[in-house]
Amino acid sequence: MNFVRPPLRSTLPLWTRQLLASALLCCSMAIQAQGSAANWPAKPVRIVAPFGAGGTADSLGRIVAQKLSEQFKQQFVVENRAGAGGAIGSELIARSAPDGYNLVVSGIASHVLAPLLSKLPYDPVKDFTHIALFGGPPAVFAVHPGLPVKDVKELIALARSKPGSISYGSPGNGTQGHLVAEYFRQQAGIEIQHVPYKGASGAVADLIAGHLPMISSTLSTAATQIKAGKARAIALSSASRLADYPDVPTLRESGYPDLVATVWFSLSGPAGMPADVVNKLNAEVRRILALPDVRERLRPEGIEPANLDAATFTAFVAAELKRWAPVVKASGAKAD
Repeated sequence: MNFVRPPLRSTLPLWTRQLLASALLCCSMAIQAQGSAANWPAKPVRIVAPFGAGGTADSLGRIVAQKLSEQFKQQFVVENRAGAGGAIGSELIARSAPDGYNLVVSGIASHVLAPLLSKLPYDPVKDFTHIALFGGPPAVFAVHPGLPVKDVKELIALARSKPGSISYGSPGNGTQGHLVAEYFRQQAGIEIQHVPYKGASGAVADLIAGHLPMISSTLSTAATQIKAGKARAIALSSASRLADYPDVPTLRESGYPDLVATVWFSLSGPAGMPADVVNKLNAEVRRILALPDVRERLRPEGIEPANLDAATFTAFVAAELKRWAPVVKASGAKAD
């Protein structure tokens, strides 16, 4: 006689079985994620540049993307998504899968200044994995050659003798050019008038045409006119003097040690990226930035490459938010 064995029944309660099933699923997903991270990159990686083509963010993103492609034998493709001070492209990546295939050229504009100027749909620290700091150009105070000012001391003296008579142009309200000048104005106790432009090029054009006595902008946007003698650089916000501008003092050595600032750019991804992917990218970006050919490409713009691990860079972003918040508040700047 054949007997059919009845199906075995678990003696475990239903809730226990459900808990075990959930745990097994989590373990399976973790193993899959580890395998995926170990094989990264197995397909092209997107790097969103949240500003227009041709700018510093775009250029740095493309330099790094090319070298990453060569190193990992996989395409790293830069995609421009400009708008709202870098917020549009940054939000796109914050909402993307944290699998290492969606990255953004982050920076002080999109992850410090924009969040301080208006409410954004992302948290600049919590919604991102901050991977590596590229560096960036310093701000420059430059004057028209006809202005009788050759250094910061003379600028302050002239401003105090004629309060409110000196105006300066910047790339716009809430840009770092504006905020560095505002920080300087507060510390020096002088009255100079801010003239915001829609980008640095208009301010530089008006400066060399004699319509504007002074600008505060990134060195990279004014470098050509400074070297041509059409504008006179009187101070830089770099930590030390630059080899290409040995006669231009820093704001630090001019008596303002807190005014060391750069328009820095960086690489970030969505929150929750695998740690080993982050570490791979961080190590590789730091190696790339130290290459002689890369340093030579960055040198004319006064860009000193950074060398921070991911944890230190994340702390740096938080510190920058804390540093610039009172300056933005005191300036009264709002997003244009």
